[in-house]
Amino acid sequence: MKKSVTKDMTSGPPMKLLLGFMLPLTFGLLFQQFYNMVDTIVVGNFLGVNALAGVGSTGSINFLVLGFCSGVCAGFAIPVAQKFGQKDYVNLRKYVANTLYLGAAFALVLTLATTLLCGDILRLMDTKADFYHEAYDYIFVIFLGIPAMILYNLLSGILRSLGNSRAPLYFLLLSSGLNIVLDLVSVGLLGMGVEGPAWATVISQGICGVLCLVYIVKKFDILKMLPGETRPSAPHMKRLCAMGIPMGLQYSITAIGCIVIQAATNGLGTVAVASVAAGGKVSQLFCAPMDALGTTAATYAGQNVGALRLDRVRQGLKDCLIIGISYALLSFVVIRFFGTGLASMFLDENEPEIVRQVLVNAQQYQVTNSAMYIPLIFIYVYRFTIQGLGFSPHAIFAGAFEMAARCVVGLFMVPVLGFTAICWANPIAWIAGDLFLVPCYHYVMHRLRRMYPGAMDRGRIPSGPAVMKMQENE
Repeated sequence: MKKSVTKDMTSGPPMKLLLGFMLPLTFGLLFQQFYNMVDTIVVGNFLGVNALAGVGSTGSINFLVLGFCSGVCAGFAIPVAQKFGQKDYVNLRKYVANTLYLGAAFALVLTLATTLLCGDILRLMDTKADFYHEAYDYIFVIFLGIPAMILYNLLSGILRSLGNSRAPLYFLLLSSGLNIVLDLVSVGLLGMGVEGPAWATVISQGICGVLCLVYIVKKFDILKMLPGETRPSAPHMKRLCAMGIPMGLQYSITAIGCIVIQAATNGLGTVAVASVAAGGKVSQLFCAPMDALGTTAATYAGQNVGALRLDRVRQGLKDCLIIGISYALLSFVVIRFFGTGLASMFLDENEPEIVRQVLVNAQQYQVTNSAMYIPLIFIYVYRFTIQGLGFSPHAIFAGAFEMAARCVVGLFMVPVLGFTAICWANPIAWIAGDLFLVPCYHYVMHRLRRMYPGAMDRGRIPSGPAVMKMQENE
């Protein structure tokens, strides 16, 4: 095993480990958001407000499908992290092999289903005729690229489960530069519509995934399969699905609420849709470090529960909250004073009256959301920690709480309060999710202490029977 490409998070100061893992991951996600923003900037400035509204209106569908894919891939990485913390490298490799088999199957099924049904979904969401064709052209290509997205997410998840968050960053830096070039070439030189930036995203993600694969093959001796380790294994697949599918469903259930909100926004007209598209892109940029913090919490919790270090899990969660709350306060200040300027990047100044209306709405949307980032931090830290501990099915209930809150806002508050209700939809959903997740974390920790009474907790040292019981449960 080459120690330089893996990191054991079961010993050492938690805060230092968390920051060391999170920062490269944050830069990677920021660049991922950056080239997604470039898509929107190119569309808004070269193709106009209707094209921007069309791309923006697909955000909730994108979240529904690609969020499910991302959640499944993240869930597949949890047993790998746990086996790495447990130092069980044989089963670690078996999980990796079966992860690739399952990933290929999910990619095939989801690509076929989504490309065939995306038109029906857009019509179900009451997508306006003004921007229906732009929405369809964009999301159809994105769905065609699901295999590329799954490849990258699976492999980068494996890298992170082994404590390596730097390699995915380097690949994203390269692919985001390529994405920007392809955006400008496809729209500016080739005269393509919204499908140009969509193809740029797909091609860039595919290259990023291939680079991850080459890197893993060349650098990770720990993942070099021995005879018999590459065979499909029903027990390993069952465990992977038990972790991955609930995480994917959690994203999808949450996305159902987002679709209700998107449909309500569509009903308010093109200006409202473009406002959420512009303001939402800025918010996604600021949420990238929170996503990185969540992934860090899951990897840290996964490795430490594998090592039966519940004391470190508890301290890690506290340190994650300190990091997250500090960041949330800073983000609010930046968005409060600079949010309008950031949102203006996505708009064509040749339509001044529409741009003015969009910017006013976008700033209201951004400020309302950023003022409630602390509840969002709790969502990321508690949910991902619970998932890292191996209790992925519990996260589905948090998604259901968020979905119910957004449905109430979309169906009952938007008709009365209009765009103001759209601005409050996310914060209300975050608070609803926290009402479940915080008690759930304490319940999960209580269960783990009862399941593994010899695990290190409050100074106790893991005993042999506790370790054996962990292995038996696996």
